[in-house]
Amino acid sequence: MLANLQGKVILLTGGNSGIGKATALGLAKFGATLVLVCRNESKAKTAKDEIMRSTGNNSIELITANLLLQSEVRRTATEFLSTHTRLDVLINNAGTNYPNYAETQDGIERTMAVNYFAPFLLTNMLLDTMERTGPSRIVNISSVAHHNGQLDLDNLAKNRRMGLFGLAAYGRSKLALVLFTYELARRLRGKQVTANCLHPGAVRTNIWSHAGAASLIARFGSLFMMSAANGAKTPIYVASSPELVGVSGQYFDNCKPIRSSRESYSELDAAKLWDLSLKMTHLP
Repeated sequence: MLANLQGKVILLTGGNSGIGKATALGLAKFGATLVLVCRNESKAKTAKDEIMRSTGNNSIELITANLLLQSEVRRTATEFLSTHTRLDVLINNAGTNYPNYAETQDGIERTMAVNYFAPFLLTNMLLDTMERTGPSRIVNISSVAHHNGQLDLDNLAKNRRMGLFGLAAYGRSKLALVLFTYELARRLRGKQVTANCLHPGAVRTNIWSHAGAASLIARFGSLFMMSAANGAKTPIYVASSPELVGVSGQYFDNCKPIRSSRESYSELDAAKLWDLSLKMTHLP
């Protein structure tokens, strides 16, 4: 059964390239109003024009923001809420990987800031609207790399002493995202908001373009990777399929729920991560 998203509002981060753009194209075909959060304004406008031209859907909006910074995440939520009273689907797709250790202005390692803290903060700032909209869905784009992630919850923001940058930081951020998704799903029980996460597959994207040695691995591996369009199938499915009404707290791969890593099911770690994240994003 195909989704009918007429009248639905979807906010998608990282929508101007790769999996995000392919996901936006797919959802636009179902008639949704799409709000794309992108860092590069010119690329965002190009993507918007392409999506409208390809799908015939003119209900495509843009918010330009650098999700590396918590102030920009807050502005994104404020700007969205200034023009929209409903949010049916939130897709936290924006992701990156940095080869070297550096901290943001908020004192957080950069990969962790974009891949985990931005989704945590944005989701919490939009949650009241999603509850009023319900039924609504939160979709977090994680990765199979979360299986290799290690979290030191006593040193969550930085973990510099562990050498956590590059691939290690990426896996760590994606594990945090899965833990967050499961904890969020537990907190939303009894409400008409679901929270799920997924692995989109090994996809040829530009996420590794500035990842140092990892980018060389990615360029070779891209010969065997799937296209962004194929990588968008699972995000589109989880965001829109009528089959998933009421389904929450799951990890999907290839449009099917599967088990995530053993570490991701620790409710103790998830609760501690939540409390620490509230403090580090200055949420009540």
